Amino acid sequence: MTEYSLNINGKTQSVSAQEDMPLLWVLRDLLALKGTKFGCGQGLCGACTVLLDGIAIRSCGLLMSEVGDAKITTIEGISENGDHPVQEAWIQHIVPQCGYCQTGQIMSAVALLDRNPKPSEEEIESAMAGNLCRCGTYNRIKEAIQTASLKL
Repeated sequence: MTEYSLNINGKTQSVSAQEDMPLLWVLRDLLALKGTKFGCGQGLCGACTVLLDGIAIRSCGLLMSEVGDAKITTIEGISENGDHPVQEAWIQHIVPQCGYCQTGQIMSAVALLDRNPKPSEEEIESAMAGNLCRCGTYNRIKEAIQTASLKL
């Protein structure tokens, strides 16, 4: 076991974990941040997306030995009250159905809008292509991102 000091959602947290433990399991099992979901375990679906220094990454494939001193942001860290423009747009456009993929979708959308506040439809589609939604709410996701971009 190795002791890690992690910057998660703007706070420093200490945790003991194996070097080869994925960040996903540290967040969920050791730190009780349950918003980040386990989907496929292979980085293919996007359900486990978090931000690492502002970049959307799959936490299921990032080992603790690779995290370093990066700033980690989970769904719990984008707003205290669920009032981030992306979250509000998600509600406005009734994006979630089953909801399982939504935290990963939201985190990818936040990363996109942080680096490109006024993305084109093609840029949205490209940025969101790695996040799968079994319910097929892709058009509503795109519309929600466009709405959120108007509030930034």
